[in-house]
Amino acid sequence: MNIVFIEYPKCSTCKKAKAFLENRNIKFEDRNIVENNPNAKELEEWIRVSNIPINKFFNTSGILYRQMELSKKLANLSDSEKIKILSSNGMLVKRPLLILENKVLIGFKEKEWENEI
Repeated sequence: MNIVFIEYPKCSTCKKAKAFLENRNIKFEDRNIVENNPNAKELEEWIRVSNIPINKFFNTSGILYRQMELSKKLANLSDSEKIKILSSNGMLVKRPLLILENKVLIGFKEKEWENEI
């Protein structure tokens, strides 16, 4: 199984998630979300596969999210506009992301990851 782990290395939750994978000897491709931000095509696919509402992909606790006042704007944007925003800067995307063959996990919830991997 090809697993992609998308993280921001300074994020404490990402560090916990990475340790979770490494402690279980799970092989994965490590991707820094700032250096290699998901593009619109990837985001569209992950949102479709995940069956999770697009707004859940936003890092709502991030500084950039607050600076851009996205909480006030998202309700009036189309999905394609939201994807364009998400693909513009990795700091806007909730992380870590774990991309499995036919599943996408957002954020790190240990029980969920144990059940899905």
